[in-house]
Amino acid sequence: MILVTTTPSVDGYVITNYQGIVFGEVVAGVNMFKDIGAGFRNMFGGRSQGYEEELTNARNEAIAEMQQRAEALGAHAVVGVDVDYEVLGTDGSMLMVTASGTAVQLSRRG
Repeated sequence: MILVTTTPSVDGYVITNYQGIVFGEVVAGVNMFKDIGAGFRNMFGGRSQGYEEELTNARNEAIAEMQQRAEALGAHAVVGVDVDYEVLGTDGSMLMVTASGTAVQLSRRG
């Protein structure tokens, strides 16, 4: 499994090679029933579990895709990872999650 970190380095290791920038993108549609449930929660307060689950799944998929692309480049880790979210579609019914970072090879310090 490729290590993923938001930091620019990995403790105990030195970066020996930069493989390039890698991305993982996921576009997910939002379910009509989740929209209805979220509407009720917006009126009465509370968290929207349906949307939270959709967001978590999309984020995890984007990170996994980024890891796969890094592995294909021969990387050991992805550093400096950033995750961005964007609402798409004319009615805002699509969610795009993008994960990006730098694929690197590592050597144990020491």
